[in-house]
Amino acid sequence: MRKDNWYSLGIFSFSLVTVAILYNVNNNSPNHSQKLNPHETSFNSQTLLTSTISNFKTQPVLAQGNFSGLQQGNEITINGRKFPLAWSQWTEGTATRIGISDTGVMNIFGLHLLSTPNPNIQPVVWFNNDPNQPTLLKAKFIAPYRYLDVTDILRDAGTQIQMVGNSLNLTIPPAKIENIRQGNQEWGKRIVIDLDRPTFWLVSQAKNEGAVIFEGVASPELMAQYQPPSTASTQGTTNTDEDDLGSGSNIKFESQLFSLATEKTTTKLLLNLPTAYGIRAFSLSNPPRLVVDVRPDEKVEREITWTPGLIWRQKIIPLKGDSFPVTWLDIDLKSPNIFLKPVTSNPDTLEGTEPIVTIGRNTTASAAINGGFFNRNNRLPLGAIRTNNRWVSGPILNRGAIAWNDRGQVKMGRLRLQETVITNGGNRLPVLYLNSGYVQSGMARYTRDWGATYTPLSDDELIITVQNNQVISQRQGGKAGQNVIPIPNDGYLLAIRKNSVPASALTIGTSLNLESGTIPADFNNYPHILGAGPLLLLNGQIVLDVASEQFSKGFQNQKASRSAIATTRDGKLMVVAVHNRVGGSGASLPELAQILQSLGAVDALNLDGGSSTSLALGGQLIDRSPVTAAKVHNGIGIFIAPNP
Repeated sequence: MRKDNWYSLGIFSFSLVTVAILYNVNNNSPNHSQKLNPHETSFNSQTLLTSTISNFKTQPVLAQGNFSGLQQGNEITINGRKFPLAWSQWTEGTATRIGISDTGVMNIFGLHLLSTPNPNIQPVVWFNNDPNQPTLLKAKFIAPYRYLDVTDILRDAGTQIQMVGNSLNLTIPPAKIENIRQGNQEWGKRIVIDLDRPTFWLVSQAKNEGAVIFEGVASPELMAQYQPPSTASTQGTTNTDEDDLGSGSNIKFESQLFSLATEKTTTKLLLNLPTAYGIRAFSLSNPPRLVVDVRPDEKVEREITWTPGLIWRQKIIPLKGDSFPVTWLDIDLKSPNIFLKPVTSNPDTLEGTEPIVTIGRNTTASAAINGGFFNRNNRLPLGAIRTNNRWVSGPILNRGAIAWNDRGQVKMGRLRLQETVITNGGNRLPVLYLNSGYVQSGMARYTRDWGATYTPLSDDELIITVQNNQVISQRQGGKAGQNVIPIPNDGYLLAIRKNSVPASALTIGTSLNLESGTIPADFNNYPHILGAGPLLLLNGQIVLDVASEQFSKGFQNQKASRSAIATTRDGKLMVVAVHNRVGGSGASLPELAQILQSLGAVDALNLDGGSSTSLALGGQLIDRSPVTAAKVHNGIGIFIAPNP
């Protein structure tokens, strides 16, 4: 879906014109070398960044052991810049240790996480003296996140640490930028930033523009060489929708690949990206260098056992001559510590949207993926949400849904909810929609799960208030969006649209019974349900049928980022995010179904996609840059309980 707001890491948080240090280049400027050395030109980052722990000589790692003195928070500042990032402090013996969420260490500090089969050991690459020998960090799961012990890395970086309430404040000496060099590669461009010391960095990118933001300062002479062009925008990014590649997409590099901007101790390498290109950044040592590759295949494969029962995977999946970057979580629903439930953006009402990463943090989920469809204008749900046997919102249009219980059993199929109000006079009145933002002629029902009040969604609705199974009032709703009507705790409202039910059938004092059941009936047996659609796979076969689920004809072949949930033959569950193919646009629904088949899926359901596609783990997005992720209404949270 198209995005209207986003959570930003701050690529463009200050104006290029006002903060770039601008100097005239003159004959006295130093003659900085612009060429890469032969090793830098030939260096294969894929080899460095995709190694597994088994590829390296074993280094001694301390056992997990007991720890005490636990203190936690969810905000970190780096030289005054704030980030929503989980941290923990504990003591081991007489030593005080600092842990930071592993995905936060990756996204905000620039430590590259290598594959590992051991959830208690995390190999990382960060200015390693020996590129063939990663640093092995202890990992500790403290629900709901996995923390990496970065005490020694912070110490080696000369970090001053202060804890103030919920915030871990880090003051880091900035590196000196000594030179910047660039060169052509067969896959794109490589930029090498020479530093006098290791530093922390983050990458953020949108369509045709991105930034590498790091703690470092450059001389005025070096800054002068990389001024923004006079035509540079001062308003920041204008199109963050990665699915919108436009017509006549620009796949050529601009004459000026990058510019520099600085604020206090932070420097931003601002990049002009060709369409469908991304940023891969990594570090080298001896001397310290930050390497930035601009390439169409920037994603790096990894397989990390995050905790027993959950594996984080990222691969490039080939399909009919194309390649798709796919990020997913393998979840063992038989694990006694792992359970799933639908999550929504607002605990008090069904109106609202938030980034899925925010929803995950607010609900203390270890991981979360965006879920069903919603109306982006009024921020109301358009599909089934059922949790703990309670219907929060009903299904619409016979669309696909997933149902599950806490014993690891899962069902997928097309779903309808059949509700009927039966009067004491024997009239049977169908209820077409439950707590839904989908507005059509007929009668809809609204409970306190909708919120404390209901405001009519269409003109001239007849509102029937039911309390203790009896009609207690009738009133005209008037113009849409104007009147606020309370919903009783021990009852519900019936909204009759287009005079579809006569008022005489529901007069004050009429007693009512409510029949409710799902079609197919076995969906009734599952306490948790989330609807989206269309259904993609059943029993390993593609069953895609957009017409039967009343999607538009063009929806099937539209190319976009995609989210999906699927089961495998060995009883695992996969939550999957697929983004733009290498060098091109996203996946169509038939392509998504084939990608899921290649991953071993048996049953699969498409979730809301486009800019809604977002997969969070450890309180951070792991599939895309936050500036391109839209706010969503609901999702599926993966919760991991601590060991007893």
